[in-house]
Amino acid sequence: MNEPKLRRNRVRCKHCDDIIESYDRHDFKFCKCGKVAVDGGLAYAKCSFPDFPLEDHIEDLSEYE
Repeated sequence: MNEPKLRRNRVRCKHCDDIIESYDRHDFKFCKCGKVAVDGGLAYAKCSFPDFPLEDHIEDLSEYE
């Protein structure tokens, strides 16, 4: 079974409301408050945030085919 292909790799930080997007592999981006980051471009989706639960920190805006 094939996994869905990533078309956009982006998140919204719930602390500062900044939307950040990673365009290329190793394109590590922080939001303006520095609490949330996204990485991986279209190769992989990876986010960094202060602690769990994830839903307290980010809204996933990634898009898949």
